[in-house]
Amino acid sequence: MANIDKLIAKMKNQPNGIAFNEAAKVLEAKGYRLDHQTGSHCQFMNDVNNGKLTIPCNKSPIKKVYVTQILKCIGEK
Repeated sequence: MANIDKLIAKMKNQPNGIAFNEAAKVLEAKGYRLDHQTGSHCQFMNDVNNGKLTIPCNKSPIKKVYVTQILKCIGEK
């Protein structure tokens, strides 16, 4: 869990430098699962709170707006 906490801190401090695989790792650790991929976007679902989040999976690093969305969805912002 320490690695996830470090990734979350990195997302807060440096939101423009987050790779897709880092974002996916954080989402999966917080209860989201990759539901499906359509084209260049991946949709993550959370069964507990019916959360749904779509982020691009072919661009790295991902844009700040998506990192902000992720932090909001996992309750870190």
